Amino acid sequence: MADAPNIPDEAEVRARWGNFAWTDENQRKANEILARYPKGREQSCSIPFLDLAQRQVGAETQTQGWLPVPVIEFVARQLGVAYMRIYEVATFYTMFNLAPVGRYHVQVCGTTPCMLRGSDDVLAACKNKGLIKGKTTPDGLFTLTEVECMGNCASAPMVQINDDNFEDLDYDRTVTILEALARGESPKTGTQEPGRHTVEPIGGPTTLTAMVGENHDYRGEWGA
Repeated sequence: MADAPNIPDEAEVRARWGNFAWTDENQRKANEILARYPKGREQSCSIPFLDLAQRQVGAETQTQGWLPVPVIEFVARQLGVAYMRIYEVATFYTMFNLAPVGRYHVQVCGTTPCMLRGSDDVLAACKNKGLIKGKTTPDGLFTLTEVECMGNCASAPMVQINDDNFEDLDYDRTVTILEALARGESPKTGTQEPGRHTVEPIGGPTTLTAMVGENHDYRGEWGA
C-alpha cells in the first residue's frame, strides 16, 4: 500500500549530503543513545540513530526530513556495521522517508478499521486540497502517503502528520486540520470528537459503572 519513493538523482544527493555529520547538539544526543546499549550491540540503536539523522535533515531543509543514502551510510559507519544492515531497517519502517517530503508528511491509515470508519473520506479531503498520494505539493508544504495500521483503531479513521496523530476524522475535520497547518497554526492533536479525550466510548463509560464506589466481598461466593 505504501507508495514507491521518488528518489532524487544520486549525484545531486551525494553533492548535497556526502559530508553529513552530526551537529554538536546531535552528537551529544548520539553519545547518550549509544551509551544505552552494551558493547558489541551497537546495531541495536539503528532506529534511534536513523530517527535522529532524519530529524537533522528535516531541520536543515525545513521539512519533516528524509534519509539520503549518504546519511544512511554515515549512520552505518557510526555504528560500525555494514550499510545494508542499516538500509534494511530504513526500508522496513514507514516512519523513515527514503525521498524528500514536505514540511508536513500526511500519512493516512487505509487499513480495514480506518477504511470501515471513513478513511476514503479523509483521502478525498486530502485530494480536494491538492494532495496527491506519493507526491509533494508544489509549494513544498504537504506530502501525502497511505500507510498500514498505526494502532489507533479505536479512534479511526486517523492520520499521522509528522509526530502528531489526528483521530476520529471525517471529511470536514480533515480539511480543517490541513487548512490550519497551511496557515502556520497548530491544530488540536489526538481525537477530534468533541467531549472525547482519549479512546473512551463516545458518550461516556458504559462498562462496570454499577461497581464504582461499591465495596463487594466475593470471598464467600468464590469459597475463599
